[in-house]
Amino acid sequence: MPHLLSSLLAADEPLFSLAIRQLEDSSGRPGMDVRLISEIIEKIHKKSRALDLDTKDTTGEELYHALLNKIREHDLHLVRQLGGNEPDDVQILIPLIKKAAEESDAPRSAWVLKRSVAKRILQNNPPLSVMKQLKYTSIDSMIKRENLAEIYGALRFAESPAWLKKFNSSYKNLQPSDFETREIEIIIMDKLRWGRMGDSFVKKKRHNITHLKELGVILMLPTSIQKLPGIAITALPLLFHYINEIRLYSAFFKLQQVKPDFGKIIAETLNADIRTATVMAGTQVHWRVIQRYYGKLENENHPEIFEPHVQPEDLHWRRAEEYMYKIDPELKFWHELDYVGAMAGNSPVSFNLMDVSISYCTQAPYEQRAFFHMRESLWNELFMRYMGHKVLETQILQQLDNNMIKPEKLRV
Repeated sequence: MPHLLSSLLAADEPLFSLAIRQLEDSSGRPGMDVRLISEIIEKIHKKSRALDLDTKDTTGEELYHALLNKIREHDLHLVRQLGGNEPDDVQILIPLIKKAAEESDAPRSAWVLKRSVAKRILQNNPPLSVMKQLKYTSIDSMIKRENLAEIYGALRFAESPAWLKKFNSSYKNLQPSDFETREIEIIIMDKLRWGRMGDSFVKKKRHNITHLKELGVILMLPTSIQKLPGIAITALPLLFHYINEIRLYSAFFKLQQVKPDFGKIIAETLNADIRTATVMAGTQVHWRVIQRYYGKLENENHPEIFEPHVQPEDLHWRRAEEYMYKIDPELKFWHELDYVGAMAGNSPVSFNLMDVSISYCTQAPYEQRAFFHMRESLWNELFMRYMGHKVLETQILQQLDNNMIKPEKLRV
């Protein structure tokens, strides 16, 4: 059974099987890995039948194209729910997608950098390329007249790596008093002002959405693309995904307030995406797993070590798909499929809504199908299930209470 899991996750063997054995031994050998794989197989069979496929005689390519057809069907339905008529008109649909996310009941409160502090950092490090793009010679004039979040979003595309390295080092001086609680913003960047800045990003990432964890902002980048099939069913769950991501790091930053090296932790987390983690039965666990575990429990079990800085509402987490169901009940088809994949050759066919929608949106051939989100969700699901056993949960809480394991001490 661990072999099938390791294949879906592209995990190294025999290290992966050894890690599973350690988790099993520490938790009293509850057979979590076997149950998880059984669930995945059951869901594959159930959804394959719903797609009118023969579970015993279906190739990976046939399954992939059946999932693409289902996404196409759901995308057309979603566009109508959003109030659109043309399912591939990027310029018309982007505002409708933004509106739907903002009107949802997804929590959007986050602990983020104060605008006054963000302005001060910019004043100390004038972004000359961005200023040139917007035709400013004075940093103060630009800050006064322009949207601060758009400026920050443009930095990573317009400025040089050397400039960004210097700018990022400014975060090491941050203090908890430089942060405040605000609502997460979703901003559509103007194509006329920012040009084709997002084109290379779209080509690489297969979508036009990015986020700024430190500012609590999600940016929908400008792109020259006019027609994009599946833009609605691709972009909307990504917005919910990034809302979750910002709140994930918001809760983590709150937890770090008592640390003397608070600024260094913020800088390293933002700049290098270091997977600050704890160790559970010898296996490293990302903060994402811890946040999701307690977020799903809500108020049932809120550890004392999180207080007073991190409250139950800070950890609230729901899959992006769950918010999608409320907008369009037709999408219930994708319920709890985020960690489901069927092995086909050396790579899985993902049942994850975001993976399938990205593949459809980019018209990806079978050989280039997306499965990143499925793999990440499966890792998280596996660790969350083991965390449910008291002995392993206690291990993690003890480490969190002991100033956390230093990121540089962990091998990822």
